[in-house]
Amino acid sequence: MKRWLALLPLAAFCGLALYFALSLRPGHDPEVLPSAMIDKPMPDFALPALEGEGTLASAGLRGRVTVVNFFASWCVPCRVEHPMLMTLAREKGVAIIGIAYKDAPAAARKLLADAGDPYAATGQDREGRVAIDFGVYGVPETYVIDRAGRIRRRYVGPLTPETVARDLLPLLHQLGGPEAASGGAAP
Repeated sequence: MKRWLALLPLAAFCGLALYFALSLRPGHDPEVLPSAMIDKPMPDFALPALEGEGTLASAGLRGRVTVVNFFASWCVPCRVEHPMLMTLAREKGVAIIGIAYKDAPAAARKLLADAGDPYAATGQDREGRVAIDFGVYGVPETYVIDRAGRIRRRYVGPLTPETVARDLLPLLHQLGGPEAASGGAAP
C-alpha cells in the first residue's frame, strides 16, 4: 500500500505531462471549445422580443445564414466585442440575431441604445433556458446557423478581428451568407 502512495505523485505528473503535450500539439486551437451541437439542428425556441410585443423564434431563422449572439449588459467581454458586431452588421451585412442572456430588459435596451444595435432582432432569454439548449458556456458566445437551421460553428468569448477575418467571414462566404456578395473581406 505504501508503494502506491509513493507512486501517486509520479502518476499525477505523468497525467499532467500528457494533458499539456496534447494541448500544445501543432494545430490545436485553445480558443476552440468542442460542442456537441455542431452540425445538429439549432434548438427550437420562441423568446419574447426585447422591443415590442413580438417574439423571436428559431423557425424564423431557417432558410438563411444567420449569426446568433448571446450577450448581456452586465458582461464586460460582451462590451469589448460590441464594436466588432457593429462592424459585421453595418459594413458586412451580416444578419446577427441577439439573445439577451439572463439580463434585465431595460439594461439590455440601454446597452443597445448607448453602444448601437447590431442585431436584426433581439430576444430575451431571462431564465437562460435557450442558452442551456444551445450549450452556452458563458457570454458572449456566437453561433453560425446555416440555411437548413443547423449549427455550423461556435465561438466562445468575444469575437476578435483576427477570428472574424480568419474564420467567421470565410465560413459565412462558404455557406453563402450575406457577405458572400461583398467578397468576405476582413472588417
